[in-house]
Amino acid sequence: MDPVERLYLDALMEEPVVPAGSVRPQLLAGARARRRPAAPTAVWAAPYAGRVAAMDALLASAVDDDWSRVIVEGWTLQELVAHLAAKDGLLAASVGAPVLGPPIGAADSLGRTHDVQAYERARSPEQTRRDWRAQADALCRHLAELPPATPATLDGMEVPVSDQILARGLETWIHTDDAAKTAGLRLPDPIPEHIRPTADLCARLLPWTMLFSGMNGAGRTLHLTLTGPGGGEWVLPLGVEESAPGEPDAHISADVIKFCFLLGGRGDPADFPAEVAGDLALARDVLSTAPALSGP
Repeated sequence: MDPVERLYLDALMEEPVVPAGSVRPQLLAGARARRRPAAPTAVWAAPYAGRVAAMDALLASAVDDDWSRVIVEGWTLQELVAHLAAKDGLLAASVGAPVLGPPIGAADSLGRTHDVQAYERARSPEQTRRDWRAQADALCRHLAELPPATPATLDGMEVPVSDQILARGLETWIHTDDAAKTAGLRLPDPIPEHIRPTADLCARLLPWTMLFSGMNGAGRTLHLTLTGPGGGEWVLPLGVEESAPGEPDAHISADVIKFCFLLGGRGDPADFPAEVAGDLALARDVLSTAPALSGP
């Protein structure tokens, strides 16, 4: 395990077994001086807080060349962090939490991202990192005082804030992975207790990804099995206004992390590794439309 991976594990407050004679305690002592733990928040927002701490741990190891390296969407690492801050700020504004950075003009994700990136380009990467983390922490602390069913709107979609923050956690997780891969690093996965609610959100989004893609799954039912730590089973009605599932028409079994990343826009649905049964055309439609709600 390299020092960055140890730093990441420490940020998540996980405690793997330490072999006799290990220097891990000394390494972690140094790591603690370079990172901040997850901010206090509601239990249902913990997956997001954990992803923020993990991203911050990764950024703590970045050097000058890392910040100017293009990561995704043509964005440098600094611009990617500004993008995360922009979307976190929009969610914060929706629920009455403090909003950092420039005053909100554009209220959509891409417009706000453009504004925050322009603002941050005139500042140092460390200032960008610090303000992104401060925005995330302010949001976490505010959520600690809110019921999970509080309505929250982002990009015109109003859903409970508990779902919005899980979506923010998924995006932060994916972009942490983007940055790590660009740097040639392999970081460990979140703890199962954080993967499970994220996977549940992804499963519940499937009727919406189909509808958004022009396919109406009304009257059809999916049996979804996600394997690995944090996985589980779901029997889902594929109509967005349906709550009672029928007998499953199609069955899909896949790795839970790969499935979450598929919903997050990573991976090609055409060759997504899944076992399918029942109505194969329906299963293929579910997988092909799964990334429909993902964005930069």
